[in-house]
Amino acid sequence: MAKVRIGFFSFTEVTDPAEHRSYNEWHQLDHMPEQYPLAGVVYGQRWVSTPACRRARVFDSAELAPIHYMTLYLMGEPVDSTLEEFEALGVRLRADGRFHEHRRSRLSGPFAVTGMLAAPRVLVSPAAVPYRPNRGVYVVVRDGVDDTDAAHAEAFVAAESVAGVWTFATDERFEGLVWHPGVRTITVCYLDADPLEAAFELGRLVRATVDPRRRPALFAGPLETITPWRWDWFDEGS
Repeated sequence: MAKVRIGFFSFTEVTDPAEHRSYNEWHQLDHMPEQYPLAGVVYGQRWVSTPACRRARVFDSAELAPIHYMTLYLMGEPVDSTLEEFEALGVRLRADGRFHEHRRSRLSGPFAVTGMLAAPRVLVSPAAVPYRPNRGVYVVVRDGVDDTDAAHAEAFVAAESVAGVWTFATDERFEGLVWHPGVRTITVCYLDADPLEAAFELGRLVRATVDPRRRPALFAGPLETITPWRWDWFDEGS
């Protein structure tokens, strides 16, 4: 049985265009490292929706259109106490002045892991996919939960650019916590190819498999892997 039980997502907007570098410095060098001592935090990664990635989105709701970054923490047992400690740490760091004030989380909270797939060519197990280096991710956020999510994941993992796919869904177990993500599913495709190149094929798959009249997609698009100290995507003139 895989040790990861939930994924904690944060889709984040930086509210001041001049603060992207300071946000990245804070998150990568201060905030994210502080999460790893928590007992159930297994792994974390953050990706950027560059201006080019934003143009490559095929679905973009008003709720998630402003986001610049997506963070995903993978968590295992003890899940409940880890979430409590995760919340308490955030409160403590904010009180200590170690929280970035020019950010807004557009969607955040714990999502249960509902599926793991690996492309046969990558050799690693489905449970190992997030730890394998990636060039980015292609992410689909949808309202509601139904049995079509597994079929969509199977279609994505067959794409040449995709090393593996994990799926997540909100869970009533976590209702009543401080985060309120609604009833949503998130599909994360881990990419071996340049995200913008992968976006063409994966965007076609999204259009073919998602019926926005029956079950809306709130977001579908690529994000790039972040390399430490290379934070110039939003600099003027870049």
